[in-house]
Amino acid sequence: MAFFSLKNFLKAFLFISVLGGFSYYVVGKIQYRQNIMSFEEYNPPSTLVVHENKITRAKYPFIDIHNHQFDMPVKDLSDLTAEMDSLNMAFMINLSGFRGLYLEKCLKNVKENAPNRFGLFVNLDWEKIDEDDFAANNLKILRQAKRDGAMGLKVYKGLGLTDVDKNGQRIAVDDPRLDPIWAECGRLGFPVLIHSAEPPSFWLPKDKNNERWLELKQKPNRYRDPAKVPSFESIIAEQHHIFEKHPATTFINAHLGWIGNDLDRLGAHLDRYPNVMTEIGAVLAELGRQPRRARKFLIDYQDRVLFGKDAYNVKEYYTYFRVLETEDEYFDYYRKRHAYWKMYGLGLPDDILQKLYYKNALRILPSIDQSLFP
Repeated sequence: MAFFSLKNFLKAFLFISVLGGFSYYVVGKIQYRQNIMSFEEYNPPSTLVVHENKITRAKYPFIDIHNHQFDMPVKDLSDLTAEMDSLNMAFMINLSGFRGLYLEKCLKNVKENAPNRFGLFVNLDWEKIDEDDFAANNLKILRQAKRDGAMGLKVYKGLGLTDVDKNGQRIAVDDPRLDPIWAECGRLGFPVLIHSAEPPSFWLPKDKNNERWLELKQKPNRYRDPAKVPSFESIIAEQHHIFEKHPATTFINAHLGWIGNDLDRLGAHLDRYPNVMTEIGAVLAELGRQPRRARKFLIDYQDRVLFGKDAYNVKEYYTYFRVLETEDEYFDYYRKRHAYWKMYGLGLPDDILQKLYYKNALRILPSIDQSLFP
């Protein structure tokens, strides 16, 4: 019994603590002597001397088609609109409008405090797909949302990836029970901004050959085990199937359709589906690393691409402006796990910038106040 006394416990704890601290110190010294560091730590300032044009305000008023303000029912919109003014953001689409009372509160806040600065997209609950009145209820939600002032439907990545029916089976993006919803959006003039799948690298082995290795290390839940999750190609094939089945509905394929790393393929995709737009939210890094090809793509498809940011952060917009508006070379993206590579400016012509910033969005969302734009 004496062996387990408090005194002996404290001695053992002290010994282990000292040994652990000493080991940590020795390992640190060895790493320093051997020049060992993590990939996260290695981030040397560039010695390259190049012109810099750091922009904090867009050249033209812009519409952010892809934003999330999850607290909009209770948010003080005055601070947010002041930030938008500083960026020259004329209008923001909050894709997280949800439905029911939440959507009502969002719309009420906007109408009372900033009626010409925000638009709401409604969201649906796909996991109720087995209910007998699923289609009827959702058509009712869409029609009421339209009457109340919502502007479109946002489809989260859960559809096709993690949403399941009552039997635990994955709900495919092109499940035929969803066809009435896509068709109704077309009748209502409701664009459907749809995020399907994830970056294809999330399905690849988490090793030195995966350019998303750092993201998968820092965010391990983003890995998609091919043995458990349908392939990237199968999920986007389901998405493309609904584009084909519903040519009268305008779809906005989010995040450059996750094929911004292959702009030839993305161009062919837009050629095949004239009812599809796309947007650049969270994938600017794909364009910034291939400036000549990306510039040509945005000129060739100048009527099909929208401005979007996704996660709201004022300072991160500055990188968007710099990539789109300047011809700067070799500058940092704002998040290393998304782009350990450098950015290059595209130097887009003014007429292309205007279409990307606001004209294309006004064409598919004509209820936005046009007096906000030149």
